Amino acid sequence: MTTTPFPLEPTAAEAQAAIRDEFAFFADWAERYQYLIDLGRKLPPFPEEWKTEEHRLHGCQSMVWIVPQGNRDRLEFHAISDSAIVSGLIYLALRVYSGRPAEEILATEPDYIADIGLARPLSPTRSNGLASLLAFIRDTARAQA
Repeated sequence: MTTTPFPLEPTAAEAQAAIRDEFAFFADWAERYQYLIDLGRKLPPFPEEWKTEEHRLHGCQSMVWIVPQGNRDRLEFHAISDSAIVSGLIYLALRVYSGRPAEEILATEPDYIADIGLARPLSPTRSNGLASLLAFIRDTARAQA
């Protein structure tokens, strides 16, 4: 098992509020993309032995691997991508959902995406990949709930 910094905030709602506040500092999407890249660099190390087809997230143009651990009381997600921007998107999703009870995950819509205006500037392939990531997290929580 690897260590994870998540959750950073006590609740998923507080994590979304913190993300919203952080992105409000940036004037344009060039700065926001750079911030996403910087966040992706903060993901904890992902073991090479987990980079298997079993753990690959399909629906993403980039290579994404995700490994869930835990139970209904606390689900942790470990993930990484070969894309710097996608790694940043993963960081945001894990910040909201990783380390939380299954019920909280299921009760929390990913409002931060619309709140920070993330849906508009993402390419269709990145949007699809983000949707696949969020669906995987919710499906995992649903299976544990």
